Amino acid sequence: MTPGSTLHDGHGRRFEYLRLSLTDVCNFRCTYCLPNGYRKPANRPSELSPDEIVRAVSAFARLGLWKVRLTGGEPTLRAEFTEIARRVAAVPGIRRVAMTTNGYRLAAHAAEWRAAGVSAINVSVDSLDPARFAAITGHDRLAEVLAGVDAARAAGFDPVKLNAVLMRGINDDELAGMIAFVQAHDLSLRFIEVMRTNDNPAFFADRHLAGQSVIAALEAAGWSRLARAPGAGPAVEYGHPGARGRIGIIAPYAQDFCATCNRLRLSADGRFHLCLFGDGGIDLRPLLQHDDQQDELVARIVALTATKAPTHRLHQGNSGATPHLASIGG
Repeated sequence: MTPGSTLHDGHGRRFEYLRLSLTDVCNFRCTYCLPNGYRKPANRPSELSPDEIVRAVSAFARLGLWKVRLTGGEPTLRAEFTEIARRVAAVPGIRRVAMTTNGYRLAAHAAEWRAAGVSAINVSVDSLDPARFAAITGHDRLAEVLAGVDAARAAGFDPVKLNAVLMRGINDDELAGMIAFVQAHDLSLRFIEVMRTNDNPAFFADRHLAGQSVIAALEAAGWSRLARAPGAGPAVEYGHPGARGRIGIIAPYAQDFCATCNRLRLSADGRFHLCLFGDGGIDLRPLLQHDDQQDELVARIVALTATKAPTHRLHQGNSGATPHLASIGG
């Protein structure tokens, strides 16, 4: 495959979006992901160095991927976060660098990260009630996270999106309030279905709420489905004539969810994941040690991507090798 061509799999899907995990460590204890807090796995590999990250991104960019999202864990726990963001943004062919964060450092660093080249940001806000936010995340930090959202808007991030994991009996009664909040603040909101992972089957059984219930509520209130934007993530977006912001639904249990998949994943230790819920990643780190390995790395990525499965197996109760979403940058 020649430089600048489009990477595709055996099912006709083209890939333009890389989710790049910088660390599997997170300082929050969200009930749906790390309810007991982060626990370092035995024999945990070291995280990719900035040089290794740049080599990886450069190879994907040669294959036509132009959007990179920096994820984790909490990506800003990496001491070199700003350096990594700046270097990724400077890779030829990369046109957009986004990030997903729990927002705990956002108020202090939004301008710095925007100047480094990050242009879009998603902030996790699972509740607008301070006590409930603390119960979900293990941290009484809603006020400072919302201050970070304001700082991100002031710094010029576009778009600024809020991510809310939808949980039956926990925050599903906040649907109307969250929609009103994003309308009033010119923000976009993503409601995300709880996903079953190997660590949370009981929680999933108790708390999963189908995204279709949100779609029904939106359509009843006059919201309509919007066309999919180039390079967009997995959300199905809705707009309203009276709202400047948008509402997105990420519903991995919906029919044909995987049909529009346009993203690939690289874990913090250099493992290439074709699916969030696959059977494990393939180690690319041996091919990230020297600049003269780029051709071999590109060929390896092409060969592996061709084997991507047509869909996940969540409907069969199979979460693959994913222990929790922080492990590979959900």
